[in-house]
Amino acid sequence: MIPVTLLTSVGGSFAAKVIVARLESEGIDCEVRGAIDSPYALTMGDMARVDIYVPDEQLDDARMVLLVDEVDASVLAPSRPDPDDAPPGTHRVRWRLVAAVFVLVAVLTPVFRAVFD
Repeated sequence: MIPVTLLTSVGGSFAAKVIVARLESEGIDCEVRGAIDSPYALTMGDMARVDIYVPDEQLDDARMVLLVDEVDASVLAPSRPDPDDAPPGTHRVRWRLVAAVFVLVAVLTPVFRAVFD
């Protein structure tokens, strides 16, 4: 039997299958233990934990693959605009526009009722 070492633990079988597929695409053998195909649909905490093991001689390569994937995900992640970086007065303009629409609807509602009744 080949000695294996715990590479990582994840919550849920989907995340585990994604990691295993990524590692196997790089030629790294994986062994999965835990709630990989649990009969329980909703699992949380330790009930959802899945451990991914790799052979000792492939451990460094597997760690490198996970690190590269994590770096790629952080670099390629879309950045959300910071509301504090908005130009001055932008928030006031939005609120004025919303207020103007409400006033317009309030004024035009009786007019439309009179015309269409």
